[in-house]
Amino acid sequence: MFKNIVIAALVLMLAACAKTPDWDYDKSVQFANYKTYAWSPEADLKNEGREYQVNDLMEKRIRSAIQQEMSKQGFTLTDPQSADLLVNYHASVDTKIESDSLHTTYGARWSYWGFGWQTQTTTREYEVGTLVVDMIDKASNQLIWRGAKEGRLRSHQSPEKRTESINKTISELLANFPPQPQH
Repeated sequence: MFKNIVIAALVLMLAACAKTPDWDYDKSVQFANYKTYAWSPEADLKNEGREYQVNDLMEKRIRSAIQQEMSKQGFTLTDPQSADLLVNYHASVDTKIESDSLHTTYGARWSYWGFGWQTQTTTREYEVGTLVVDMIDKASNQLIWRGAKEGRLRSHQSPEKRTESINKTISELLANFPPQPQH
């Protein structure tokens, strides 16, 4: 149950404190040939047996943001039978450790002369979420593009802020889809 809550928070807060998205794609693919897409059956994050789940509200936000970005790129959402691409997405959460050390020096006291230093280290655990979007060639059932973005999870946001965070995350994640040829 706790992981479900964390995953919901993950997708909310990726935009804050997030790293640059990571992309990978098949350079032999002619992305200009793709015009339509559909949701992959695996894109349903509510499937039974999955370790990480996204609640229905976040599911709607993710799909809406992907649809908005795909539409901007000229792609049309259609039924899975006639789609060129299948879109899959999933999320994960990892725990990371952060530590800070504070070094202080001290000097003479009345009773003796001497110098020294003291080190105090503070360690904290925090959650990092990763959202991954995959583009799969429907005809060959092969992965042709993957984008991933990770960020430190934040909580206690309004629904509007959560939607804004998801929209920003998906926009950044899909900024390189379809990939532009390198010159």
